[in-house]
Amino acid sequence: MLTTFKLPRRDGLLAPYTLAGRAPVSAPPGPIRRRIGMAAVHVVADPLAPISPTLEVALDWDATLRYRHHIWSLGLAVAEAMDTSQRGMGFDWRTAKELIRRTVAEAKTVPGAVLASGAGTDQLEPGPRVTIADVEAAYEEQCAWIEGCGGRIILMASRALAACAKEPGDYLKVYGRILSQVREPVIVHWLGEMFDPALAGYWGSRDLDQATETLLTIVKEHASRIDGVKISLLDQAREVAMRKRFPANVRMYTGDDFDYPTTIRGDGDRHSDALLGIFDVIAPAASAALKALDAGDLVRYADVLAPTLTLSRHVFGAPTRFYKTGVVFAAYLNGHQSHFRMVGGQESARSVVHLAEQFVLMDRAGLLRDPDLATARMRRVLAVAGVE
Repeated sequence: MLTTFKLPRRDGLLAPYTLAGRAPVSAPPGPIRRRIGMAAVHVVADPLAPISPTLEVALDWDATLRYRHHIWSLGLAVAEAMDTSQRGMGFDWRTAKELIRRTVAEAKTVPGAVLASGAGTDQLEPGPRVTIADVEAAYEEQCAWIEGCGGRIILMASRALAACAKEPGDYLKVYGRILSQVREPVIVHWLGEMFDPALAGYWGSRDLDQATETLLTIVKEHASRIDGVKISLLDQAREVAMRKRFPANVRMYTGDDFDYPTTIRGDGDRHSDALLGIFDVIAPAASAALKALDAGDLVRYADVLAPTLTLSRHVFGAPTRFYKTGVVFAAYLNGHQSHFRMVGGQESARSVVHLAEQFVLMDRAGLLRDPDLATARMRRVLAVAGVE
């Protein structure tokens, strides 16, 4: 008999919901070959640490690393210490250094594991005294740490650079300097202001066409030092137009959590690989879909991803920067962590109604790996909100 219980609605009422009874999505074993599928993964807070959660960081290291093993076991790659890990939203560089060190060491124990880690400038507090030279030094410190651990670099956008840069030439200077020093090709990340308002006007212009041209100049001048570019603008047309202009050796990593199925599938000429926060939430479905693509089964690929797209658009709905709450909520529902607490207290960043809607969408997409456990945990979250 299918489980039925009451969930809150946007009109303030409670309505019965009956679980779909759909079997959880699963993926066949083995690697993914025709695309790179990177999941930007979350961190698991330590809920019992005697800290002030809005000012200090404490992780449950075992649960955090165990989740990375889960991602690798599905054939997906791990993008570490990025915005999904709450860089810039409570997760500091000091803790990120330790996370990167530990994850690189773990990756070396897993045959075929792929890992890349975020290098930014978040040890700098943007302000009028921060200079371009300070930004370069901060980037150099983080890149050196990642490479010193034996890791690969994802070159993240810098709030400090956005604050102190005067013109596109400042971006050309900073990125040119950093890219000239890296040991192996990096992934350059353009994170849009919907994910982080402090990054408005990145690449030296609020005009996205002009900003695009600056980034393309960097890509063409330093193509041998760039593995790919991750675009997180939620703008499929811009992403497709940009990838057509990339040198042949430079990948487009889609960061479009609104429209990833078609950009990953490709247009017969070029395709996007994936570096997505939603792959943390839909990891089994992402793996199953990419393996179907490997087999040339486009029908299976589309069928698996279609319901995840509705879920993703909900999780990443405005204000988009709070999507991390939905990512951790999904991990809690699926038993990857024992609690629904987050770094910085961000578990409160989405309403209980929003979370209830996410529960429904996960159920319909076959992404509750143990529906009974997920239902019990949904009830606990509702109880905290006074819904008994």
